[in-house]
Amino acid sequence: MKVSLGAKTLAQPAPLWIVGSYDENGKPNAMAAAWGGICCSKPPCIAVSLREERHSYASILARRAFTISVPSASHAAQADYFGIASGKDTDKFAATGLTPVRSELVDAPYVGEFSLVLECTLLRTVSLGMHVQFVGEIVDVKADADVLDEKGYPDAAKVRPLIFTPVTRAYHTVGEYVGQAFEMGLIFGAKS
Repeated sequence: MKVSLGAKTLAQPAPLWIVGSYDENGKPNAMAAAWGGICCSKPPCIAVSLREERHSYASILARRAFTISVPSASHAAQADYFGIASGKDTDKFAATGLTPVRSELVDAPYVGEFSLVLECTLLRTVSLGMHVQFVGEIVDVKADADVLDEKGYPDAAKVRPLIFTPVTRAYHTVGEYVGQAFEMGLIFGAKS
């Protein structure tokens, strides 16, 4: 029997992403965000929701750009710090020893040590209540060669992205391979 838990943000998993932007002084900044996902295929878009009081909020609006750097399990402590400290008071890149890399395509930095990066131009914002959703058009995806599969795409087992569970406030990474999407279900018959 299912137990009602009420209206809560309990969808699992949530990605842990590092959202990069330049502040009003041109200083590279980044913040951890877990409310996000792919939101459109054509044009390729990603959405991430932030609170207005976050230091990154005004920076993204001003520059009309942001990046998503996907941290791996090996960088969990640094990624967590990006969600603890505020860019108003701290140079998070200097504190963690990570490298801000200037995107050549959008007006935002990304984390050089993270193996998967999405560079985005701000397409629109949607006020949702406590959060504002930033929808970014993905203009490029950069990946380290050693995390690519035989077809040249990022392999989740190699990227080892962090996922966040909201209630327990814990990080995990991807688990075992289960099967191929859009193939496993064919055992039930294809629909026309």
